[in-house]
Formats: sequence, C-alpha cells, structure tokens
Amino acid sequence: MTNDIGLSPILVTGGAGGTQGSTGNRVVQLLVETGLPVRAVVHRIDERSERLRELGVDVFAGDLLDPDFVHRALQGIKRAYFTFPVADGLLEATTIFAKAAREAKTELIVNMSQLRDSAVAASFRNLQHRLADQIFDWAQVGAVHLNAPPFFENVRAMVARSVSQGNSIFLPWGDGDAVIPLVGAEDCAQVAAALLRSSQPPEQQCYSLISETPRVSEIVTMLSAVLKRPIRYVPITDEQWVEGVRDRVNPHAVQHLSSLWRYFRSADLTKVGPEVAEPIRRITGRQPQSLIEFFKLNVAAFGEGR
Repeated sequence: MTNDIGLSPILVTGGAGGTQGSTGNRVVQLLVETGLPVRAVVHRIDERSERLRELGVDVFAGDLLDPDFVHRALQGIKRAYFTFPVADGLLEATTIFAKAAREAKTELIVNMSQLRDSAVAASFRNLQHRLADQIFDWAQVGAVHLNAPPFFENVRAMVARSVSQGNSIFLPWGDGDAVIPLVGAEDCAQVAAALLRSSQPPEQQCYSLISETPRVSEIVTMLSAVLKRPIRYVPITDEQWVEGVRDRVNPHAVQHLSSLWRYFRSADLTKVGPEVAEPIRRITGRQPQSLIEFFKLNVAAFGEGR
C-alpha cells in the first residue's frame, strides 16, 4: 500500500448520515478534523450535504447502484469507507463498488459489515454481508471488514417511543436472560477513521467490534438508572413486534431484525467481559463508549415518561 495519505482524497459513502448510526457522516468529520481531504458520497444534495461542503468536503451526489456514478466517484481514490443502509441492494452495490475500486487501483477499503462469528448466518441480511465481504476480497482491493453487532443507536430506535409514552419496552427478546452484543456507532466510526488515516497497513483483514455483551435485563436496569424511573420490559412475540414496527421500518430491515432477535434469543450466547472491546481500544487508543454512557447522552430521546 502506497503512503500517499493526504494527497488523494479519502472517499466515504453514506457521508450525509442516516437516521440511526450514521457512521459515514461521523467518519467524514473525523477525517476532516485531522486535515485530510475527503470526498463524500451522498444520495442527494440537501442541507446535510451543504454542511459537508462548508467543511471543505468534495461532495458527490448519486446512487451506489449506478455503475457509471460509482466509477466516476472512485477515480483517483486510494482509500475508501463503504457502508450501505439496511435496505435492498447490498450485494449489487458491493459488486459495483468492488469492480470500480479495482479499476481505480484503490488500495484500502474499510467495509462496514456485520458479525460473522457463528457458523450459520443470523439473518438473510447477515448472509448478504458475509457474501459482500467475499466479493471485496475477490476484487483484491485491500478490504478490511468491520464485523459489528447492533448499534446502541438501534436499541434507542427500538425502545424510545414506548419508553417515552409508557415507561415500557416491548421487544421479542425472551425472558430477559438473552445476551445482546452491542457497539456504539461512534466507536465503529473511530475505528474506520483510524484505519483510513494510518500510514501503516492494517494488522488484520477483519475486526470484530463489540463494546459490551449485556443481558436484556441489564439493558433495562441501565436505562432505568439513567432515566431515574422504573422501566418495564414486556416480552412479546415476533409477530407482535413485526406488526408494531411495520409503519416505520422498511421490509428488508424488519426481516433482518426479526431474524436477529430470534437468533439472540435462542443462541445462548456467552456473556463476555471487558476484553471483548480490546480491538477498539487498540486501534483508536481510546476507551470504547459504554451503553450507560450512551443512554446518558441520549436522555432526551426517551422523554419524561408517563
């Protein structure tokens, strides 16, 4: 890998950010803060992309499913961050991006992926990520995969409304003993940015990024302590959960998350101690954000309760 960092821009997909983790937007900010040139891929020009331009970011608006657009966006790019929303099109976008990156002689792609420690994929989306990882590997574009579990932000999105309206959490997470591995989107972005700006090649091809492995009952206890009011966990069926989120979550994400909840509920995962976060500490040189810290920063999202 050539050491031309700082000369050619680093391309970041998902640069404008989404509704939950928004790792692409945070990666852009972290790279800009260190004085590196950034080219951000966004879906459309709006107030979010204008804020990027105000930071000096080269904004490319287009669709990752458009081969011509992706080919143009990757011209002159040696390093890139790839992320794709939980929606249809992951494998197509990955194939298009990998082909264009190979033609552009891109040397490092930090790929936001999912956990793949289990022998069987936890969901169809999880299987797609495993296949996407292979596509990048076959393209020989220096891909490094960040294998992450659900984000803290996903938990917030799933429970904020019911906690705000009735101090209750309605999820198909079983009786409360299931282990749910989690990580903060901030730490995933910090790891990605550190790898992208490093003058040294990555030590590994895959990094498992997990901050904590709390039980469901511990998540509820933490949130109750932070909000200073009792929060009730009510286990529901998969069908009830799907019906409850159908109006605000796209079908692809609903299928993925409902499969993921079944997996965590039945996998009997082992609770792991602080050492699980070691890759985050080693790469970023900082202590990973904890779930309770995340809750404290997001108190307003959970309302005052009723």
